[in-house]
Amino acid sequence: MSRSEQGGGEPRFARADDDLRLFTEMPKAELHLHLDGSLDPSLALELAKTRGVEAPRDWAGMRAALVAPERCADQADLLRAFDLPIALLQDAEALERAADHLVRAKAAENVVYMELRWGPHLHTAKGLTQSQVIAAVAKGANAAATACGVEVRLIITALRSHSLEENRALAAAAVAAKDLGVAGFDLAGREAAFPDPLTFKDAFDVARDGGLAITLHAGEWGGAAQVRRALDVKPARIAHGAVAVEDPALCDELIARGVVLDLCPSSNVQAAIVSGYGDFPILTLHRRGLRVTLNTDDLVVSDLTLSEEYGRVRRRLGASVTELLEIAHAGYEAAFAPEPLREALLQRFTSWRKTRLSSHE
Repeated sequence: MSRSEQGGGEPRFARADDDLRLFTEMPKAELHLHLDGSLDPSLALELAKTRGVEAPRDWAGMRAALVAPERCADQADLLRAFDLPIALLQDAEALERAADHLVRAKAAENVVYMELRWGPHLHTAKGLTQSQVIAAVAKGANAAATACGVEVRLIITALRSHSLEENRALAAAAVAAKDLGVAGFDLAGREAAFPDPLTFKDAFDVARDGGLAITLHAGEWGGAAQVRRALDVKPARIAHGAVAVEDPALCDELIARGVVLDLCPSSNVQAAIVSGYGDFPILTLHRRGLRVTLNTDDLVVSDLTLSEEYGRVRRRLGASVTELLEIAHAGYEAAFAPEPLREALLQRFTSWRKTRLSSHE
């Protein structure tokens, strides 16, 4: 049966590419997006030449270096794709331009609200302070957001491999930068080597007491037990966490607490967290009543737009358009944004949905 023949109240489309067109036109929120995993290859080429960083010298070679394999051995293998971007982003101008490029790229596919995250401490190798790194990214992101008419918030990411003292100082720098658009505090890195987020409880407390929302990466290693561990720091959202599906009691707890899972199917396939795209449980989680959002994780490392990720969930997992619109709606509801802005974004999305889909329902 073709999509144009489907019933049940679903929007009906006659052409094979209409789904992707719909998802490209849809005003989207993206909540799980890494700056250093989204470095534009053309900018990377320029930075490599002007910063004296050893890297490929042509666009095709640079793109090949920045895009991770479709299937890595594990999370640690995937993280190696970040080594070159981090080496290239060690001065204020480079960070500012990278943020500007990313916001403009996302705005071009109608991502109207985005939260950029990165680990400032990784960009201090050539003398920048954590605060200077945050200021540089904020300058680029905010300028591009103003030029493109979109909204951007920043999430500061601590690393599991860094010390409590370093991450506590980072949390303090993040709080001090709230006026620049910093809205959240995150923890990421190799879970296998550093599994316990409570190691950094003091850093989370500094961030929370300073008015930042709390999120952290969990479940990229160690299964559902790692997602349960993440709850110890009382997050509003968990980055990844799809393996919670293995533990029905954990799913019930996530629902009861209202914790949102910011899911990235293609990235999790790359990191070998699931055996294949068809095994990614976003629809199972959504249908159980968990709050989930859909994201790319990394524009360049995963070589993927958010519009394409929506299309993949539609085609490869059999999601209905209605389900994907519900997931898109959840992205706005879960945003680390002030309530007036969140409501305005939701109203815009609802208006678009009514106008765009009225002729197909």
